[in-house]
Amino acid sequence: MKILITGTAGFIGFHTAKRFIKEGFDVVGLDSINDYYDKNLKYARLSETGIEKNEIQNAKLVQSKKYNNYRFIKLQLEDKKEILNLFETEKFDYVCNLAAQAGVRYSIENPYVYFHSNINGFLNIIEASKRNKIKHLVYASSSSVYGLNEEMPFSTSHNVDHPISLYAATKKSNELIAHAYSHLFNLPTTGLRFFTVYGQWGRPDMALFLFTKAILADEPINVYNNGDMMRDFTYVDDIVEGVFRVVNKPAEAITNWSGKNPKPENSSAPYKIYNIGNGNPIQLMDFIKATEKALKKEAKKIFLPMQPGDVQKTFADIENLKNDFGYEPKTNIEYGVAKFIEWYKQYYTVK
Repeated sequence: MKILITGTAGFIGFHTAKRFIKEGFDVVGLDSINDYYDKNLKYARLSETGIEKNEIQNAKLVQSKKYNNYRFIKLQLEDKKEILNLFETEKFDYVCNLAAQAGVRYSIENPYVYFHSNINGFLNIIEASKRNKIKHLVYASSSSVYGLNEEMPFSTSHNVDHPISLYAATKKSNELIAHAYSHLFNLPTTGLRFFTVYGQWGRPDMALFLFTKAILADEPINVYNNGDMMRDFTYVDDIVEGVFRVVNKPAEAITNWSGKNPKPENSSAPYKIYNIGNGNPIQLMDFIKATEKALKKEAKKIFLPMQPGDVQKTFADIENLKNDFGYEPKTNIEYGVAKFIEWYKQYYTVK
């Protein structure tokens, strides 16, 4: 089976590509390698999968030197012509769209970037999927779509019409676009709402990365909302396991679905939405303590108010994913944080 995975120079996309390569899929990875954060980290991820920086050219497929079943192409999702050409040439069976402009706070400062990548780019991917009769399109949504919701745990049966960041609004838009395509063209689509993913090879703008870097440098860390925050921290290996299971089981229409009492997480079309998280929220201060323990060093803390676009608590209801796919996150915070710090010290040669 041939699969396109977008965002493979990114954090989750990199780990996901490695899993599908290992499972024997014919994998094509795609990424624009933009400068949202350190490009060297992105190239280092690619190098781990046998794609070398000096061989990468725009819109040209590069064969991995490490895996016979992996190729990579540098391409922007917004490039409609080249995206359509790639689909028509490669004849993919599955598509896993993990590429997007990430970051809640950055979306407040640079809104147009999010529309270009997360709206126009997503439209190009789903249109190409429709034209080429893809068996299943799986795409990354986000826990941020829950916005002003306060009922916990967050459930895919809840209304999500009150986002508080443009990033969240673009992810909700992806879900709406996907439903329209599933309904109109019978295209199986599944959206996965990721909850605070962390782990080795993570993004530099993520909390664990920022905490580790600051503590090692003997600099203070910023603790928002005076530490009164909870997150459903989810280790990247658990996320990848869920993604792998979902891709292999295309969404199906619900035969007894009713428009008189519509359930938002499924449809009379082949359309599904799932939360993918740990299902066990952790206090921010406990997460910091786990980081301090792994580093054997106490953090200097600056307590600050809540930041625009942030929410106080996230908590994923993952029962649907458990019931439909046997999904069961296995990684506790202590282990996951320690694995990240082990990677961080090795990558940055910290003694």
